[in-house]
Amino acid sequence: MEIISYVQDNSRARSFRTLKTFSLPELQFRHKERSRSASLTTNIFSTELKSFGAQKVRSDFSIRTFFKTVGGNVSDAASYLIENIKMIGIITAIAIAFSAILFVSLSLVNHHKNHTGPLKLQIEGSEDIEALNKLMANFALEGKIDYDETGNLLDVDIPSVKPVFTQPVTFQTYKVRSGDTISGIAKKFGLTNISTLISVNDIGNVRQLAAGQKLKIPSIDGIVYTVKKGDSLSTITGKYKISLEQLLDVNELTSETLTAGQQLFLPGAAMDANSLRNAMGELFRMPIAAKFRWSSPYGYRIDPIAGVKSFHTGTDMACPTGTPILAAMSGKVTTTGINRVYGNYVIIDHGNGYQTLYAHMSKIIASKGQWVSQGTRIGLVGSTGYSTGPHLHFTVYKKGKLVDPMTVLK
Repeated sequence: MEIISYVQDNSRARSFRTLKTFSLPELQFRHKERSRSASLTTNIFSTELKSFGAQKVRSDFSIRTFFKTVGGNVSDAASYLIENIKMIGIITAIAIAFSAILFVSLSLVNHHKNHTGPLKLQIEGSEDIEALNKLMANFALEGKIDYDETGNLLDVDIPSVKPVFTQPVTFQTYKVRSGDTISGIAKKFGLTNISTLISVNDIGNVRQLAAGQKLKIPSIDGIVYTVKKGDSLSTITGKYKISLEQLLDVNELTSETLTAGQQLFLPGAAMDANSLRNAMGELFRMPIAAKFRWSSPYGYRIDPIAGVKSFHTGTDMACPTGTPILAAMSGKVTTTGINRVYGNYVIIDHGNGYQTLYAHMSKIIASKGQWVSQGTRIGLVGSTGYSTGPHLHFTVYKKGKLVDPMTVLK
């Protein structure tokens, strides 16, 4: 059998070319060889026979490449911002507005919850206010004040001309008895100013004097002065307006040289008014030690109860319910009670004509007749009585008259 192929040539006449001829066995052999070759090729690229793992592509780091990459990213980010600046501005404005609304809302909720607001008048409440004010006035009249603001005793004869002190000061000891007062002890020993005993005995609070306590009693009026670095006899005598000769005689000084820490007795001198008020317990501590807000001052205002101009007898300190209320000064709890205006309240008699009222408590801790020291917890802030929010109403009386609490608080 022969196989004949031909090729047609367009430019020439059709012609026949005799090709190589193969016998049938040869053709069968070649077919088998081609089949086996194709099978081998297939097996070589088959995934079942071989697998290839990806290798990490490494690139050398360089400063140039780094800055080129960063610069490209920054440029892309800047382009994005410029293209979308309007949308970004709108989103930012919405976020700020939402935050502001949330902050204001929370502040209003907190203010409403923890602070006082307008109150509605109930006519019968005015009777409670009047009764309580009379009660306070009666308490305030207890105790006789027998000294002035400088400490001079009022019912003793004080010479118009300053006495001359030529003798050394001497001291004796006195044991305080029940019922004694600082002014009474001063009178007993012929002294004319209560600051003499306070200074000599370094009394921090006259109200804390107790029976059995021992006091040093000087033979003449005056105060004790501790020499400071840089002091001289001339500066001390000039400041306290005393003569150098008397200072030397009273203290038996043989030299004008002073040393820091040395104590001198200044004859005829007295404590300054502020120091005296502090020692006499006339500088009250804040009755609220926690954070608070002054919500209504002492004096004339639009009354939150009646809605008309009236006189506010104390000051209001707004703070959360449960905030501790402290005794502004040591004294005796004379009254605890409740009424329709002030709610739960406590009255403390501090002596020397001073009384304080603490109102609108959520809870009264002190009990009637109890002696409390300055800073003692006597109750908790609340909103009892006529009040729309928790706060402390604080009132101060002196010698039967209302005083502005801000003038005695320190």
